[in-house]
Amino acid sequence: MNQDDLIKLLSAHEWTEVEFKEAQQAVPKNAYETVSAFSNTSGGHLVFGIKKNGASFEVVGVLDVDKVQNEFISTLRQKEKISLIINVKESLHHIDGNDLLIFYIPEATRTEKPVYLNGDIRRAFIRKGGADVKCSEGELMRLLRDADHERYDNAPLPEFKSETVFDNETVSWYRQQFERRNPEHQKSESNLNFLYDWNFLIEWEQRLVPTRAAVLLFGIDRCVRQILPRPVLDYQRIDTTFDKWSPDERWHDRLIFEENIFKTWRGLVAKYMRIAEHPFSLDPATLRRNDDPPDYVSFREAAINLLIHQDYGDHTRKPVIKFFTNRTIFWNPGDAFNTAEELLDPTEKEVRNPAIVKAFRRIGMSDQAGTGIRSIFRNWRELGNVPPEIQNDKSRKAFELVLRKQPLLTPEQKAFQKNIGVNLTDQEASVFAYATENDRLSLTDIRALTNCTHVQAKAIAVRLVQQVLLVDLAESIFELAPVMQKRFGHAGMDKTRPESEQVTQQVTQQVTQQVTQQVKQLLEIMAGEMTRKQLMNAVGLKDRVNFVRSYLEPALADGLIEMTQPDSPKSPTQKYRLTIAGQAFLEKLQ
Repeated sequence: MNQDDLIKLLSAHEWTEVEFKEAQQAVPKNAYETVSAFSNTSGGHLVFGIKKNGASFEVVGVLDVDKVQNEFISTLRQKEKISLIINVKESLHHIDGNDLLIFYIPEATRTEKPVYLNGDIRRAFIRKGGADVKCSEGELMRLLRDADHERYDNAPLPEFKSETVFDNETVSWYRQQFERRNPEHQKSESNLNFLYDWNFLIEWEQRLVPTRAAVLLFGIDRCVRQILPRPVLDYQRIDTTFDKWSPDERWHDRLIFEENIFKTWRGLVAKYMRIAEHPFSLDPATLRRNDDPPDYVSFREAAINLLIHQDYGDHTRKPVIKFFTNRTIFWNPGDAFNTAEELLDPTEKEVRNPAIVKAFRRIGMSDQAGTGIRSIFRNWRELGNVPPEIQNDKSRKAFELVLRKQPLLTPEQKAFQKNIGVNLTDQEASVFAYATENDRLSLTDIRALTNCTHVQAKAIAVRLVQQVLLVDLAESIFELAPVMQKRFGHAGMDKTRPESEQVTQQVTQQVTQQVTQQVKQLLEIMAGEMTRKQLMNAVGLKDRVNFVRSYLEPALADGLIEMTQPDSPKSPTQKYRLTIAGQAFLEKLQ
């Protein structure tokens, strides 16, 4: 039994991290290192009763469940043993006559990190590559910086004089943007008064001093470099596709930004506009020309996200934007405090640099109520591309966003879906197309693809499972059905017949086992296109509700019949007919 098999067997969750311990009679000491690592990273599952033998796993079971469970849980509530009281979720599983204890260790909040052992902050761990690794000094400092109640960007910098620290051109530009967007606000007498009004200058020991956010946003170049001894941004343009490029190769254009954040943003936009597509459109109501590139919304939100959420206290790593011909990569020092699923919710998010975020929001250049990531996904979806990829690396405290210029629903994909006789909505077709590229997907992936809620994503997945296009591995994890894996993996296919014919037959063979007698009866009486009334008369039913529930809906769900007007399901002229899969099933039945 390998790890994937064991996870499939045990999991009722979306497993992101899992660690196995033998723990037959007692809790091993290194189990608490795993607890620290899970708490400081992304959380995870700790399984007692599994012995690891190389790359395989043996179920040996916990011999004294009560003793091991009580010892483990009681220790997690002792502050002298572990710095944070851990409220674990435990469950007991029985595998082949053996008892397994499974504990879910949640991620600690930013203010609770680092979680460490035996009263020694140096005994704090994080997860890296499936292992528990003791935090380095730099990693500890990142955790402590994010945990501080006094936010890093709001700290006063008394070593700078307010009269000489600011770049007046940047402040004037910002004031123009602000006053244009907020005409009701009374204009400040001077740039310094304006900065004081918005807390970029604060009173400290009977004088006004700038905050760190003020210098980063508006400071002259020399002062910015003084408090940030690494670039604000590294821009790179690489005129080739990502798969053909090697890190050893030189970029084609590069600009290191070592100036304030607003000057960096304006310089980055100038670079982007030189390489972006520029088709224009007209607003039909105002007849005003719109010259924004099609992907401008995605670029704007991703670039601003990089500038406002990076860890400016990290002086060893720099943010990078790499423009390839077929994708753009945004990499940032500093992870998001939220999960990928939470980032897709339209709610206010906790941020690392609240003063910097507010500065952008005041001039309409930052997401409101946490909509920035959603805007990126929506724009990218409207362009017909595969969804953006998010890598929120809690162990490295880094965030990466990848925008791939690759169509999701290709003509070949549309033709294939049509040929196998499945009747999918636009959302279902997109989800299935994504699954054919990635084999496995989660409810979070479905939400990213469709901009729907958790409940709606679940309904889409269930519908695709019913049509034997996906199989469910766990509560929120789905995989391409085996027959579809063969089609898209080109394994075990009969090359003497068209692929659509082979897949139709294989789908039919899987559907056969779940088709009810009512559906079989319905298929046998279908001749061409028939109305619901004609179908009811043919099977001898007068109860419309019973007919729809027992005959019509199951046949539609299995992809054996389809509507002639799928976009108007309640049309009075609606008719039904066999799909290719339905015809193949009927032939097999006969």
